[in-house]
Amino acid sequence: MPSCSPFRRVAAAAALSVALASGAAHAVEASQPLPAPARDVVASKAVTSDTAVFAGGCFWGVEAVFRHVRGVKKAVSGYAGGAAATATYEVVSSGTTGHAESVQVTYDPSQVSYGELLRIFFAVAHDPTELNRQGPDVGTQYRSAIFTRNDEQLQVAKAYIAQLDAAKAFGQPIVTQVTPLPAFYAAEAYHQNYLALHPDQPYIVYNDLPKLAALKSRFPDRYVAAR
Repeated sequence: MPSCSPFRRVAAAAALSVALASGAAHAVEASQPLPAPARDVVASKAVTSDTAVFAGGCFWGVEAVFRHVRGVKKAVSGYAGGAAATATYEVVSSGTTGHAESVQVTYDPSQVSYGELLRIFFAVAHDPTELNRQGPDVGTQYRSAIFTRNDEQLQVAKAYIAQLDAAKAFGQPIVTQVTPLPAFYAAEAYHQNYLALHPDQPYIVYNDLPKLAALKSRFPDRYVAAR
């Protein structure tokens, strides 16, 4: 099965087209804009940098989306939800370590709020209604999850999911997990900035470039070109 791995290339574009047609790009294709969060993290003028961790399937596309968000200083692909000893790609890919492929986002709260990052995460970065998978990638390591740094992030994330479910924003229940972040482990160097370095790879073309196009069209005031 096609997957998020430089070692398992997509054999044919047709296979990915089938995956997309079956709902792999549900979040990207949604036509209605998501509402802004009714509750958000209160920004402090003294805080110029904060972090958030999101898991939404293959980290290549999620990382690329946040790299193009105004106010984001850095986005790093990695692993969250498991132990340090097993936080390597080949072991995490077994689906037995408890990790999720995740992205740590470092941002300036004076330019973009935590709530707005959540909105982008749900709107264009992934499909929050797919359980333990994203499109062609299957397993708990591809689950939808928000790993929170403190109680305020946790409560804001839970409130936004409840808001979206109440509004029936996706037509199906959101399955995104919200849990405190035990630790984040950066992925191997070859995974970092993968989309920018491999824009013609079939997996990227069919699964991830549409996410950037959606970010640019739906959040034009938030979109920035590659740094």
